[in-house]
Amino acid sequence: MTPHINVSKGDFAETVLMPGDPLRAKFIAENYLSDAKLVSDVRNVLGFTGTYKGKPVSVLASGMGTPSMAIYANELISEYDVKQLIRVGSCGAIAEDIELRDIIVPNAASTGNAMNRARFAGYDYAAAPDFSMLKTCWDVSEAMSIDVRVGNIFTNDFFYEDPDYLMPALKTMNILALDMESAALFSIAAKNRVKALSILTVSDHVVKGGELTSQERQTSFDNMMLLALETATK
Repeated sequence: MTPHINVSKGDFAETVLMPGDPLRAKFIAENYLSDAKLVSDVRNVLGFTGTYKGKPVSVLASGMGTPSMAIYANELISEYDVKQLIRVGSCGAIAEDIELRDIIVPNAASTGNAMNRARFAGYDYAAAPDFSMLKTCWDVSEAMSIDVRVGNIFTNDFFYEDPDYLMPALKTMNILALDMESAALFSIAAKNRVKALSILTVSDHVVKGGELTSQERQTSFDNMMLLALETATK
């Protein structure tokens, strides 16, 4: 056991889906996995293990923000031998041609967070997903006729009161959307030589306005879940 995960080695599959919300983890386990069992519940951060099309898959909430993601990703990799981690979460769109419920698969995650800089001798680390998983995800999306946007996102420490200079810079550099976890996941996976991917559904539009309800965020991301599970089990 770790300070944040109360399972024994072997209770997690080598592939773990990581939503931010513990209730979304529960929803995924109950609606997409077979024979799912609750295996971890420290601080009500829920983790489950089951199967998808006969293959073992786990799901564990990451919480919100890079520090929380860093804790859970590190413990999954170092203590439970997890080899593939897929963030399945929400994001706030920036690009004008993106709509609510669109799916974004980042090929990079820029960030203003200092964690990656501290890991990388003070330089700016280019946080990116595993290419083989990204390609598999793209191939699966085409086979399933699920439209996805691939591009750069920005992992943000702010949820409220972004600095005034941030949004113009993001628009200038063609950033598609904001999230709060992907850059940390990508860098931790790279450091530990495991695979990571992020699949995001647009829950609100930062520029144009509009947002999904909390209930819709928990239960209506069907295409994202299927895309993640098919990618994870190929």
